[in-house]
Amino acid sequence: MVVLPVFVQAPWVHVFPFSAFLFSFIIFFLGFYLQNFSTYKWTSVGSLLVGVSWSWLGGCLFWGWLRAHPVWHLPVESIALPIAASLLNTKWKIGSSFYLASLLGTAFTDLMIVLTGVMKAWPEIVEAPFSEASKMLSLTAEQLLSPFSLISISIAALLIIWIANWMNQKSKIEPSFCDAWLVSSAALTTTLWVDGLFFATTLLEPQLSGLI
Repeated sequence: MVVLPVFVQAPWVHVFPFSAFLFSFIIFFLGFYLQNFSTYKWTSVGSLLVGVSWSWLGGCLFWGWLRAHPVWHLPVESIALPIAASLLNTKWKIGSSFYLASLLGTAFTDLMIVLTGVMKAWPEIVEAPFSEASKMLSLTAEQLLSPFSLISISIAALLIIWIANWMNQKSKIEPSFCDAWLVSSAALTTTLWVDGLFFATTLLEPQLSGLI
């Protein structure tokens, strides 16, 4: 659920933005149906899918129409933040937890993009022809191998791991929110691994990263 928006949605919405946008509602209504009209064992999946639909929607809006304006990335991805926060104590808590944890991961990612200087190169890369963008992206990724960037990224990674572990511990002491905490921990941890995979991809095969 975390990997798909990065490596499937980004290229899809780049080529066919409107169809990718409409798919947000397919995910949402499938989740809504499973939560409300399916058997009990599918209700958690339904709630999760609703949270995924919010992440997918924000991603479509940004990558489809605002990809050259990285300053709008986090605000657009936060489109469902008030809804998710208000539903944390309801039957939709699993989906809300997934969305909020994914959003936290996005915030960490964007902060690192700013601190390492990647944001300055972002608009030029995403608007360049594919043949040029691939090389530009690879060169930008190589800049992250500097000592300052590596130390900053390492600190952020350790902080993410600490928060994810804290969420995991919370699941053991709050039984009524056990699943929500576990989903949050998993989503945040997966965001870290996805960022690592994205970094490796941009270094080795930038054309497969989804960004361009």
